[in-house]
Amino acid sequence: MSNLQYTSPPQLWGDKRFHTWNYEMREHMNTKVFKVMLDAGFTCPNRDGSIAKGGCTFCSARGSGDFAGSRRDDLVTQFNNVRDRQHLKWPNAKYIGYFQAYTNTYAPVEELREYFEVILQQPGVVGLSIATRPDCLPDDVVEYLAELNKRTYLWVEMGLQTIHDSTSELINRAHDTQCYVEAVEKLRRHNIRICTHIIHGLPQETHEMMLETVSAVARMDVQGIKIHLLHLMRKTPMVKQYEAGLLRFMEQDEYVKLIADSLEILPPEMIVHRLTGDAPRDLLVGPMWSLKKWEVLNAIDDELVARDTWQGKYWRKG
Repeated sequence: MSNLQYTSPPQLWGDKRFHTWNYEMREHMNTKVFKVMLDAGFTCPNRDGSIAKGGCTFCSARGSGDFAGSRRDDLVTQFNNVRDRQHLKWPNAKYIGYFQAYTNTYAPVEELREYFEVILQQPGVVGLSIATRPDCLPDDVVEYLAELNKRTYLWVEMGLQTIHDSTSELINRAHDTQCYVEAVEKLRRHNIRICTHIIHGLPQETHEMMLETVSAVARMDVQGIKIHLLHLMRKTPMVKQYEAGLLRFMEQDEYVKLIADSLEILPPEMIVHRLTGDAPRDLLVGPMWSLKKWEVLNAIDDELVARDTWQGKYWRKG
């Protein structure tokens, strides 16, 4: 952190100027909580041809689960391996089982029940986070999620990525914004917590377009947000879009300022699960500065101090 001074009292969450996941977990669970990333062996309707083929153009071969456990292992083995690695940093933490890779409600509800329940039975698990698509929430699955929500601390994470349907078509998202809005309404009827994923830096999107997406999420009935920096990874369909000149890598300073702009217009109660993204070094085409994750996060902290700003400073409900 820099030694920059502010002249008005900021809103703080611990020592941060935004509502961090870590702060929320310590307040809610009274301890450190980390997510144990899992690959349950699902696929995606955007890959198997039921909706589309090829997947989202940015998505890796592991379905955005590049840091999850290996699907060659059963879920308990995965859980233990990933947990033990993270325990080296946080030895006294509790855990949320994070079904991360691919679309984790894209299966019969009986199969979902088998996977989710076995992780809930593991010692130290205090909840589940389930990543899925808005078009993969049939009624029986939502009913089961509603049941889970009464028994444990549950999040459903859904990728919106952008509100601009022209971009969604360009990245082969295979659903529109209205589909996402309807999925939010469906889950919120059962008070299920939702974390919306968006990506800054998608092909042909301007600064203004990205902030329009943030503003739209701010007005949705969602409880959390993950803001990802677009990573271009080898062997993804987006490589061809990059080679065709449809994609420009953001500079670090540009991204930091965009994040500060984004935080200012989010409601203060919205939990920020993530402010950048990760990609394996051996797969990353760019931007290479993103590998210095803590440098980026510290620069965001510094930018908020320099502006004398914080999450929600310019949030206006309605």
